[in-house]
Amino acid sequence: MPEPVIHTEKLSKRFGSFTAVDEISFSVSAGEIFGFLGANGAGKTTAMKMLTGLLAPTSGQATVAGFDVYRQSEEIKRNIGYMSQRFSLYDDLTPRENIRFFGGIYGLGKAEITAKCDQMLESLELVKVRDSRLSSLPLGWKQKLAFSVALLHEPKLVFLDEPTGGVDPVTRRRFWDLIYKAASDGITVFVTTHYMDEAEYCDRVSIMVDGKIAALDTPEALKGSFGTATMNDLFIKLARPAIRSGE
Repeated sequence: MPEPVIHTEKLSKRFGSFTAVDEISFSVSAGEIFGFLGANGAGKTTAMKMLTGLLAPTSGQATVAGFDVYRQSEEIKRNIGYMSQRFSLYDDLTPRENIRFFGGIYGLGKAEITAKCDQMLESLELVKVRDSRLSSLPLGWKQKLAFSVALLHEPKLVFLDEPTGGVDPVTRRRFWDLIYKAASDGITVFVTTHYMDEAEYCDRVSIMVDGKIAALDTPEALKGSFGTATMNDLFIKLARPAIRSGE
């Protein structure tokens, strides 16, 4: 059986007497779209920081893309893609300059960067605006470019931290077409979102409440287990009794 791309065993993070993440255990397979949900204060941001090599755990075990989160955090950073809602690309650079800049950060050679840049601009239909400042482009175009740049170095795994925040429903759905394409190519997608309709698009979903994983399964199985018609109803049912309200 193939080794999971992400595997955690009782992974925890404490800040003094406060336990932000409390012994979470789960695995994510290659090519899986894994939704990581939780209300503000649930612990999901802290958990993601540990998985991306930005924060050392207090206890437990975890491997990401085959690397240990304690000893190989730099290797993890080099072998994953990451995109956030708040910051992914530079607005004062053009699409072409952003691609070249991040290609350099990822360690790609000049010839490879040039080839991938031309291919990416063509596939995203951004050739005509390749030399326009990113700040002048619609948000949906920026999001598509940011996602593609996160895959520029061909990682096994990409983390998407609320990637569709602030865009309209049609643009969000088109963005998910890119996610499906990446997953079909064997890339594992680990995504957080506050849009519960997007949770329906995931292969499996986990829901964190007060630092623990309160539920984990396919969307259909979760709705059946908790007797809810939608993922939104399920989320409210689990999150409403939560004690914590800020992270």
